[in-house]
Amino acid sequence: MARTRTTKKLAQRIDLNYFKRPTPLKRAKFWLSLLLPVLALVWIAERTILKDHRVYSSGRLSEPHAVLEKECAACHVQPAGAFSANAADSACLGCHDGPIHHATQTPTPSCATCHAEHRGRINIAAASNQACAGCHSNLRASWSATQYASHVRTLENGHPEFAALRSVAGIASRDPGTIKLNHAIHMQPIRGGPNGPNVQLECGNCHRVTSADADLTYADPKYRAAAVNHKDADEFSSIHGEALRTPRSPTGRELMAPVKFANACAACHLLTFDKRLDLGVPHDKPEVVHAFLLKILREYISAHPAEVRVRREPGRDLTGKPLFPEFRILTPAQWVTERAAEAEYLLWRKTCAQCHTLTFFEKSSRTKIELSAIDERDANKFSDMSAELPNIAPANITLRWMPHAKFDHGAHQGFTCVSCHAKALTSTESSDVLLPGIETCKTCHAPGPEHAESRCFECHTYHDWSKRKEVTPKFTLPALRTGGR
Repeated sequence: MARTRTTKKLAQRIDLNYFKRPTPLKRAKFWLSLLLPVLALVWIAERTILKDHRVYSSGRLSEPHAVLEKECAACHVQPAGAFSANAADSACLGCHDGPIHHATQTPTPSCATCHAEHRGRINIAAASNQACAGCHSNLRASWSATQYASHVRTLENGHPEFAALRSVAGIASRDPGTIKLNHAIHMQPIRGGPNGPNVQLECGNCHRVTSADADLTYADPKYRAAAVNHKDADEFSSIHGEALRTPRSPTGRELMAPVKFANACAACHLLTFDKRLDLGVPHDKPEVVHAFLLKILREYISAHPAEVRVRREPGRDLTGKPLFPEFRILTPAQWVTERAAEAEYLLWRKTCAQCHTLTFFEKSSRTKIELSAIDERDANKFSDMSAELPNIAPANITLRWMPHAKFDHGAHQGFTCVSCHAKALTSTESSDVLLPGIETCKTCHAPGPEHAESRCFECHTYHDWSKRKEVTPKFTLPALRTGGR
């Protein structure tokens, strides 16, 4: 007979007290439920006794502020025994007097809008593009009269070509400097001086960053040691008044130093003026050159009185002009006057005019005469004009081509100069602007881990650091690390 199995019979086989029996899993749950709250209470008590407020923090501070991780009150206001969620601007300004961006900016964002903390050991100055785009994606909304691009979101989205390279009304940008220089010739093998061998110049022979020592390969010690009467206003163009001054680079390699004649040019471009004398005139103002010539020539004729007997040089006779006698006896004063006029004619017409723009005035009519108009004139006529020294146009050298941006040559020292300044290889006019365009920068600076940083802060600053003020320190060491102030 088959066994009958019913639900009731099966239920009778189950131990109704099974949940009371201890098991390894139950023991583990019991001890965990008991120990974890105890450990949490002990940890909170320890943090309270040690006054370590990191338990309330949303993350670690950036590298510059890491020393303040135990000092929440240094940045966060503590009303009614609780810390405020946001750091107060007054706390930031207590250590960093960050001047405003532009006086026309409305509204002024809080410090934490761009510099968000508690994100770990990051560069807190690295503001997001969104922070900049808050105004610059529609700049005319807050500054209707702006002259800058008004719809810029990122380097790839809306950023215009650099202002120094932009054409205006179809006219290409020009270098305002007046020093004449053919880069293409100097980038090829060129004769080093009137009788020197051919040499291959390198960019570093003339150009250097401000913190580096000058390359003296083609320098002249006499000119380096000489004092000059030039003023900065005679050489450098002024920076636009609305430019935001950036913090100076700690490397000192952000800008290029102006090229100096004594350091880079003097060895090849000699300022000699007379075959009797193995020396050159000062690289200075025309009146200084004129006084130097008179002094040197007077000293020479005093030491060589026989040379007042001057022989006519047939090779310098001009057709249709009356000839001087084959020999003339001059007084020392006449000899000095004639030799000075000849020397100045050579200097103003050729030597100085190779690099500088000279302008003359007639003694009688005070009419402006460019040098090209004098080239065809009689040397004697020029001798009469030599009393009227030429005006030399200010060099007007541009020190900062991008006054609204920051750039550090030191960060790019691994690249050759012509990698970015390729125009120098073909430039024949000194008016050519040899800066690389924005597309050259985008070759390396682009989004993605395989490219260099391309966010706005890499090239631009928000604060006008020319208006920076010193602050009164408020922390002491080592009390800061122990929680006291």
